[in-house]
This record gives sequence, C-alpha cells and structure tokens, in this order.
Amino acid sequence: MAYADHSEASSRTVSIIIVALIHAVLGYAFVTGLGMKYVKKAAEQLDVFEVKEEPPPPAAPPPPPPKPAEVPPPPVVAPPKIVETPAPAAPVINTVPKPVPIPIPSPAPPPPPRAVEKAKPRGNPGNWVTSDDYPSRALREERSGVTGFRLDVDANGRVSNCTITKSSGHSDLDSEACRLLSRRARFRPAVGANGENMTDSFSSRIVWRIPD
Repeated sequence: MAYADHSEASSRTVSIIIVALIHAVLGYAFVTGLGMKYVKKAAEQLDVFEVKEEPPPPAAPPPPPPKPAEVPPPPVVAPPKIVETPAPAAPVINTVPKPVPIPIPSPAPPPPPRAVEKAKPRGNPGNWVTSDDYPSRALREERSGVTGFRLDVDANGRVSNCTITKSSGHSDLDSEACRLLSRRARFRPAVGANGENMTDSFSSRIVWRIPD
C-alpha cells in the first residue's frame, strides 16, 4: 500500500514537470519570433472574401384608405300638427263714467252804486256838433244819417269814452261824432248816495242833415 502511493506521487510530479517545460518552450518561441512566423503563415492561408450586405426588402405599399362609413339617412319625421288655438276674447272693461263736476257759479258782482243825481250836460248839447262840423266829403256826396252814442263820464265831469250805439250808415260821420263829443262835451258829475262824485253815462243822438 505504501509503495503504490509512492508510485502515484512520482507520476504526478513528472507530469507537472513536463507541462511546465512545454509552456516554457512555447513562451520562448513567441518571444524569439518563431511564433509570429507561424501566425503570419496561418493568416496567409486564410481566404479573404468580401461580405456583401443584402439589399433591404422593398417597402410595403401603403394600406388603402378606409372606406367612409355609410351614414344611414335621417329618419323621416312627420311635421307636428298645427293646432289652432282660438284667440282669447278681449276682456270687457266696464268703465264707470266719472262724475262731471258741476261748476259752481261765481258770485255776481255787487251792483254798481246808483247815482242819486245823474250827470248833467253843461251848456246846450246842441252846440257840441253843428252843421259847420259836417265832413266835407260827406257833404259833397250829400250823405246824411243819425248817429246814436253813449258817453262815459268820469267823476270830474269829463268824457272818458265814446261808444256808437246806432250807426248812421257812414263810418266817417260816426267817427267824426265821437271825436267832437269827446273834445266838447262837459258835464256836472253824478253824485252818489254818500254825497261824493261818481262815474256815470250819458246817451243821445246826432242828426246829420245837409244844411239848406
């Protein structure tokens, strides 16, 4: 048993030494250039060839556009029925008439004070208008007539206004009568109940007669 173990150990040692020698020889060969020679020779024996790239496959054609979806036509809808609604009746408005206010009459003015003594002409009223005062045109045309008048007499006995109450039919005769009366007529003023002078009126007429 001891002998067998000794033989096996010796064989292993020899194997290790041989492997180490082989590695040493190879290392020396590479270092001295022997290895490069064999490497070049092996490289020359290699076949050099060009690898060609395969062309890319042709592009696939674009897919056809999708077909438009078929839209179904809209359903036919019947128009709604027109229902005529009766127009509402006009409301009846009962208007109550407003009472018409009754105008209240204003009180009547007090009556003018009455003269105790009326206004009286001073002198002869026939001298206020004479034949010498006949308008010349009316005289030439031989126009005549009667002019009625009313004179307003103030508290001083003077004429404050002249009004024609009846026309002679000729405006120039009527206007001349009022003009002369307002200038020439003088009165004793009227006297009231209190004894003071007051306004009054005097009415008469003038006869326009063409002198002979």
